[in-house]
Amino acid sequence: MNQSTLNTLGRHLQKLRQDKGVSLSQLAAGAGIAKSNLSRLEQGNGNPTLDTIWRLAKQLDVPFGELVQPLSASVGENGVEVRLIEQGKGTPNVDAYWMSVAPETFREAEAHATGTQETITVVSGTLEAGNVGTTRVLRPGQSVTFNADLPHIYKTQDEWATCLISIVYHKEAKE
Repeated sequence: MNQSTLNTLGRHLQKLRQDKGVSLSQLAAGAGIAKSNLSRLEQGNGNPTLDTIWRLAKQLDVPFGELVQPLSASVGENGVEVRLIEQGKGTPNVDAYWMSVAPETFREAEAHATGTQETITVVSGTLEAGNVGTTRVLRPGQSVTFNADLPHIYKTQDEWATCLISIVYHKEAKE
């Protein structure tokens, strides 16, 4: 991410954290990152991984799209770039993303919030995707839906893959 994007992410992250009444220490501990790293991130320094951003969103109990919504640039690492297309406001909350995966990329994503489902539709290239142990190889026009509250993978062979992703956040009923 460029410096402007990091600054925007940091300010937005800090605002979300403060609006939720969560301390820096609480959020860092819940997301499994050092408090000093979270502080630097809120100040626009560092370079968070996709998994770190997902863990922060999960701890703040907001969709990933809400955390990255103000960013005009893609977020990504190690051959995977993701850009928010639209953040839904309904119930359940549904976010739409564009994802590009470089050739010879393997990414295992951490489990998202309980009840989250992901649907991937390949636009170009070939992508293997799904839950660990139950993946499908997808070609243009093909889709797969899986439980994103379990670890899942994205894998390409010798060509780029471009995909549309929808993520549906089903909230658990609270007692």
